[in-house]
Order: sequence, then structure tokens, then C-alpha cells
Amino acid sequence: MRVHFIRQDMLIVAALLAVPTSASVSAQEQVIQPDPNIVVNGAQEPVASTPGPEIKGVITARNGNKMKVTADDGTSAIIALNNATKVKAASGLFGSKKTLGAEVLLNGLPVTVKTMQAGDSLVASQVSLRSNDLRTAMMIRNGTAQRFDEQAAATEALRGRMGDIDKYNIKNTTNVYFDTGKAVLSPQAKAELCATAVQAEATDNALMLVVGYTDSVGSEEYNQVLSEKRASSVINYLQQACRWKPYRMLTPTGMAESDPLASNDTPEGKAQNRRVSVNVLVSKALDGI
Repeated sequence: MRVHFIRQDMLIVAALLAVPTSASVSAQEQVIQPDPNIVVNGAQEPVASTPGPEIKGVITARNGNKMKVTADDGTSAIIALNNATKVKAASGLFGSKKTLGAEVLLNGLPVTVKTMQAGDSLVASQVSLRSNDLRTAMMIRNGTAQRFDEQAAATEALRGRMGDIDKYNIKNTTNVYFDTGKAVLSPQAKAELCATAVQAEATDNALMLVVGYTDSVGSEEYNQVLSEKRASSVINYLQQACRWKPYRMLTPTGMAESDPLASNDTPEGKAQNRRVSVNVLVSKALDGI
């Protein structure tokens, strides 16, 4: 009988011990079960790239591996560059191309960009440019201090002349307008210039003061050169096509983005600021003589 009771006690103890063991196993099983409400953040799957738009325009800003390209209509796009981006310059009679590094993509450089689109971002697959345009951009970028001093002196001299504008009577001012980054006269601009010359020719002792301007797109150095090119285009057309006498022309110059007619915050305002002003002046001392 003693043996019977001992065995029963042992069975009870064994049964009690088995209960926490089973609960422990069950608890472990609950811990390792995946919880559908838990989200583990990790590396995202790469966004698939698709062919993007081809963008033509002028580089107006560079920041690291990104550049801003502004089109003729004033719209702009931010485009990323990577190790796979090819930069090619066309030159020669048959447009042969050579491959360059991304460091040549300077502000003020006209380019054509083939892109790939990844989500909302554009990545350049190929950037094409002309060697002549690159040389011009590099000349602007590498201009000497003497050149910029000369530009500053010319600008200040013009400001001085304009500051003494009370010595003249302004008979007429004609503004002709240009596309973004361009210095080419439109047919309308050409007609307006010759009409201005005819009107000025009928005014005794009339002189012309031609001043070129730009909008705010592009660097200061680029816009200075561009404004001078626009003024030169107007001068050349006035003298060659409209027969205006060179000796009746005051020294032309460019004022870059100074003295805007309108705000550069809107495409419409920028369009008004991309201009050359042709001022018909008569000295007060001679007016009416």
C-alpha cells in the first residue's frame, strides 16, 4: 500500500510539472508567429525607369549631380546626372561627336537632353551639345578679371549717360523682344526697327541709344554677354537694313537683367524683360533748331 501512495503522489507532481512546460511551449509558439500588423521598413524596390521627354534649352543652374534646363518658352526642368549619363559634343562638317565629362555642363550652355523617368524624377541618359557653344560658355566662365572690369566700367559709363538723361529730350522708345537665350531678331522686331529709324530720320538732330537687357534666367556673366549680343543685333540691323547712320548712334551696351520692365517671377514678365530698348534722343541744346 505504501508503494501505491508514493506512485500516486509522483503522478500528481508529474502532472503539475507538465502544465507549465506545455504553457511555455505554447508561449514560444505565439512569439514566433508572424504578426500581419507589423511592417518592417527596409530598402525599397527600385522604381522602374521609362523613357522620358527630350528636353532642349539652356543650362541655367548646376548643383552637384543636378542641373536645371530652361526651354525657349521659359519652362524649366530639374534633371539628375549619374555615372551612366553620356555627354557628347558635335563638331566638324559632318557633326562628328566626341564624349566628354559632366564637368563641361556649364551655366549658359545650350543642350539637348534625352531623359529617363523614374517616378517624378528625370535622369539624363544623354546630353548633346555643340562644340562652339561649349567654347563660348567656357570663355564666359573663364573670363579674366580685366574683362569683367571692362564690362563693369562700360555699365557704369552707360549709367552715367542715363543719369544725365535730363540733357536730352526723349522723342521715342521702341522695345523689341527676344526668345530665351537668343539674340535673333524676329520678323516683327525687324519691321519695328525700320519703322523707328524712318520716324527718327524725320526728327532733326536725332540720335539713338540702344540698350540690351535679359530676364533673370542664367548667370550674371552669361546675361551680360547675351544683353550685349542683343544690342549688337539691333545695331547691325538698324545700320545695314534700315540705313541708320553710324555717327548718329550713341555707344550701345548691355545691362543684363538690370532695370526690368516687369517682374521676373512670371513667364509673361520675363518675356517683357528679354528686350532691347531703342531710344530716340535729341539734345535739349539742339532740340527745335
